[in-house]
Amino acid sequence: EPGANVVVFGLGGIGLNVIQGARMAGANMIVGVDLNPAREGLARKFGMTHFVNPKDVAGDLVSHVVELTGGGADYTFECIGNVDVMRQALECCHRGWGVAVIIGVAGAGQEIRTRPFQLVTGRVWKGTAFGGARGRTDVPRIVDWYMDGKINIDDLITHVLPLERINEGFDLMHEGKSIRAVVTY
Repeated sequence: EPGANVVVFGLGGIGLNVIQGARMAGANMIVGVDLNPAREGLARKFGMTHFVNPKDVAGDLVSHVVELTGGGADYTFECIGNVDVMRQALECCHRGWGVAVIIGVAGAGQEIRTRPFQLVTGRVWKGTAFGGARGRTDVPRIVDWYMDGKINIDDLITHVLPLERINEGFDLMHEGKSIRAVVTY
């Protein structure tokens, strides 16, 4: 929403699109959190205003983000699938109204935990699939946004590989060196 402070955990393809959405909605501050410093440049191109690498934070990441956002974020988005980061996303939310949205998919059988105090103070924890998009009505609009240049999809494609090099694409993904790879055949 316009003027909101947003924190995005994980600056891969999903996180970059969350940043674009926050920018399009008129967010004031868009903080990206990622362990990979190479992701900062592209995230700024998509609309990120502040970058935090947890390895560079002296002390507690949650306290750092709460201070950076002036009391906590209006919205946080966990785009990794790490249950510890899911908890941090909730704890980075502003008391009274902050909403933590879980997008990342955790491993089978993993559970998220928090203290009830985090929720009874007004924070909301929720999940989403496909950003809540409705295929029949929203996908055509998203295609129009792309065709009109309102959203950037092209820069998400960091590698184009022939089919015989598909395994290299998986290696690049696991090494954090690609966002999206297109396989041609």
